[in-house]
Amino acid sequence: MLKDGESLLVGHFSDLHYSPSHLAEADRCFGFAVENAIAAGCHIGVVSGDSTDHRLDAHTPALSALARRVHQLTAHMPVLMLQGTFSHEPPGTLDLFRLIGSHHPVYVADRIHQVALCGGAFVPSKGAVFAPAEIDALVMQQGIPEVVFTCVPTVNKAVLAAAAGVANAATAVGDHLADYLAAAGAVNRQWRARGVRTIGVSHGTVNGCQTEHGVPMAGFDHEFTIGALFDADCDAFMLGHIHRAQQWAREGRVVAYPGSIGRFHYGEIGAKGYLQWQVAPGHAVATPVETPARETVCVDFDGPPDMTRLAELAATAADKFVRVRWTINEEHRQLVDRDAIQALFGASAELKLEARVLPAVRSRAEGISRAATLPEKLARWCELTAVEAEPLMDSLSMLETLDAQSIADRVLEGLSAAAGNAATPVAATAAIAPPVVALLAELTPEPDAPMSETSAKAPAMNWLTDDLFA
Repeated sequence: MLKDGESLLVGHFSDLHYSPSHLAEADRCFGFAVENAIAAGCHIGVVSGDSTDHRLDAHTPALSALARRVHQLTAHMPVLMLQGTFSHEPPGTLDLFRLIGSHHPVYVADRIHQVALCGGAFVPSKGAVFAPAEIDALVMQQGIPEVVFTCVPTVNKAVLAAAAGVANAATAVGDHLADYLAAAGAVNRQWRARGVRTIGVSHGTVNGCQTEHGVPMAGFDHEFTIGALFDADCDAFMLGHIHRAQQWAREGRVVAYPGSIGRFHYGEIGAKGYLQWQVAPGHAVATPVETPARETVCVDFDGPPDMTRLAELAATAADKFVRVRWTINEEHRQLVDRDAIQALFGASAELKLEARVLPAVRSRAEGISRAATLPEKLARWCELTAVEAEPLMDSLSMLETLDAQSIADRVLEGLSAAAGNAATPVAATAAIAPPVVALLAELTPEPDAPMSETSAKAPAMNWLTDDLFA
């Protein structure tokens, strides 16, 4: 039993994310944190949500490993586990942990309420907060509690949407929680007047906090504001959900995220660990303790990867987790030698190669789709491609007004006229005949042309009489 005013030492762990894919990282880091908290003499352990990464079957090694660590912790201190995000920690996942306490109990907080720790036993409030009559009865029967927790697990927004309407559900969460925290603050001030330490535990997003990638979380659909959390008037407010460690202080009271216990994604910034809290009535200090999280190396290229730079990086990347990203045009994608990159990082714990290929974009001539008729479209195309429009317009007119036989007859007449008049140059033929006729006229040899001009390289062929494919 702690003396009046003595600081309570609390080990605060969050976002353990036990799962088959994260088992090695989660158990190495949480195992270190559990042993460190026990060695430091922590009085209470708090897990502020997302103990698992998703639904786990009972036979899963990850669930067994998590249970062993919690059991190890309860041999030395009571443990409070908070319900986290439903997608990571489906409702009911934590019920099993109520049964695995060793010398001390495991308390699962899966509803909004307050709970007092008296003589090593957890005594929950009947409603959302302790009523005055409950406080008097608790003190009379159990004595002054060592600490009173205000528990705010993940809120089911579907239930709130049914009550407040879908359109208002996003912002209603923050409004309802702010009202609750203010009401809890009035009760916490009563406990503090009796010399009781007060701790808030919740899982959610604080407006303005930063993610593990350094992105500010700004918006109206987050669960908390800093002002609402301090309105709860807790000596310490222990948060979960955001994977980056960060904290805020006001008048001796502290609100803090410990961050995730390990590094589960590439690109996460900052150290990983848990928090050791020293909590006294009206005052709290949160000290981070770093865990042996895996080291990740991320390198991005705007173009093909620089093999020289990668070779320098590989020299210091042994046993590290490496991700290489590059952006490249579709026609140059073959320039990247993936096998060579993999050979460079053979000593790394993991290599992840991610290519962003920019597809070749082929667009129509600008403005051609706005032309109403085919001649207008052809004229626009000629304008953009610097092609003489008049011969093509004449040919288009012929295609639109004559049938196939008439067009063929006209072409043959043009060829016959060109062949019968040897003195007519090709340029003159182009002037009086459609472009197709002029082109065919170029293929027909002139009867009186010297051999040096017509057959110096190969005998000329007449497209009408010779077999062009022989």
